[in-house]
Amino acid sequence: QVQLVESGGGLVQAGGSLRLSCAASGRTFSSYAMGWFRQAPGKDREFVAAITKSGGNTDYTGSVKGRFTIYRDNAKNTVYLQMNSLKAEDTAVYYCAAGNFIRYTDYSWNYWGQGTQVTVSS
Repeated sequence: QVQLVESGGGLVQAGGSLRLSCAASGRTFSSYAMGWFRQAPGKDREFVAAITKSGGNTDYTGSVKGRFTIYRDNAKNTVYLQMNSLKAEDTAVYYCAAGNFIRYTDYSWNYWGQGTQVTVSS
């Protein structure tokens, strides 16, 4: 069992930056691929970024490539999402997820955090 707790969300102006953190409980953090998803009002939850167990490979949805960076610190059981050049359309609740493999569909991930709100004002 893995428990995930996100933090770092908030209100930021367009063009600004935020860093989200996701702290995992347990001693098996490095056994999981980690991902970030987001859900805007009235929309389905969508894949944002993911990173493999070792951190050697990452993947991003097209709309955030070049602006967002996912990375992890296995010694701290934490995964991060650095978000730069934020846009109004990035406004959503951001969720952290843990799973066996990187998958683009949310139902493929095993564990989820409670989410953190990111609001970008234009």
